[in-house]
Amino acid sequence: MSETSFVRKEILTSQAPPLSEIGIVGWMRENLFSNWFNTLLTILSTVSVYLVLAESIPWIFQSSWTATSLNECRENIAREYGEGVHGACWAVIRERYLQMLFGFYPSELYWRPILAFVLMLAALSPILFPSLPRTLLLFSAIYPFAGYWLLWGGSIWGPTSIVAGVAVGFFGMQFVRYRVAMIGVLALSIYFFFRLSGYLQIALPLGIEPIESAKMGGFLLSVTIGTTGIVLSLPIGIILALGRTSNLLIVKAICVGFIEFIRGVPLITLLFVASTLLNLFMPPGTNFDLILRVVIMVTMFASAYMAEVIRGGLAALPRGQYEAADALGLDYWKSIRLIIMPQALKISIPGIVSTFIGLFKDTTLVSIIGLLDPLGLTTSIRADSDWNGIVWELYGFVAMVFFIFCFAMSRYSMYLERKLETGNH
Repeated sequence: MSETSFVRKEILTSQAPPLSEIGIVGWMRENLFSNWFNTLLTILSTVSVYLVLAESIPWIFQSSWTATSLNECRENIAREYGEGVHGACWAVIRERYLQMLFGFYPSELYWRPILAFVLMLAALSPILFPSLPRTLLLFSAIYPFAGYWLLWGGSIWGPTSIVAGVAVGFFGMQFVRYRVAMIGVLALSIYFFFRLSGYLQIALPLGIEPIESAKMGGFLLSVTIGTTGIVLSLPIGIILALGRTSNLLIVKAICVGFIEFIRGVPLITLLFVASTLLNLFMPPGTNFDLILRVVIMVTMFASAYMAEVIRGGLAALPRGQYEAADALGLDYWKSIRLIIMPQALKISIPGIVSTFIGLFKDTTLVSIIGLLDPLGLTTSIRADSDWNGIVWELYGFVAMVFFIFCFAMSRYSMYLERKLETGNH
């Protein structure tokens, strides 16, 4: 009876994997041609992309940048690329890009919105990147008043007095025991210093040229409304979400009523209310700025949706987190600030950023009530006889700028999720 060995007695030398399993070929086999259905989808997608690029790339690059009218653009393209060639007329962007960015803001004062935008990035930096020195948060708190003053101009004592009132009220609250009294001290401080600003302007007139809101437009208007709505809607949304989950009947009823009413009404309806009806509730002769009215309505709209996003984060937390906060002896506000809300906000990051992106894109709706945002300016540009008939170039430029802003917010959301390790582990 012969013995058969089933154990290898020598070690085989290592061999390289097949070329079809590694590198670009292996990746394509695994992701694009793993079966007949994926192969068919890959072929159809490739053909579709080719057809789109074959039409769009020549149109983009066989274009004219130096013209003063649409007819001159077409003549330049025909002279350079041949008769019958269709190309983009980017000359309209070259000629009107400042108007698309700043609206009818005086050209000699462009430095003011540019400086306001740069300072806004500096003010947001310590909020978006916690590794920066915390002392920069003081500038973040002051910036809203400085940014308003740079954009609208006027007396410097108005914003300065409000900042002084907030500072004095904040320090004054340290000596007050009850929260309701704290709010009263803060409100009285702001009111006192705001009234004081009028006397300061008479005694020492300091300021810059005031600018009417009607002259603001383009991306300046969109960024102003969008940024203000984003910054204000998050804290208001947190308060509404906490109020909706509260055990206090009246507080809960007010928050639920506000959220459900605002979410049940289209934004364009709220903008019409801001444009036409809101002044009816003000005393006669009151000049309630239209942009301010729009900012209020946009903030209310975004806050209602933000509240539901954050409420979802609160509902996703295990009950044990609340019990652990109670076991540590923390009161309601400390448990919310130190334990509950940080975890709920981590869970809600994708929804929060999606709401921000949607809000920023919804700023284009203000063109319906007469504000000249980028889309509203495209209509006025096309009404010019020199550019009558031009469409895709203007909309393409607007879409590109909006994409840059929204893509940046999306990338930051992914960075923040990785940094905070949001997800299941």
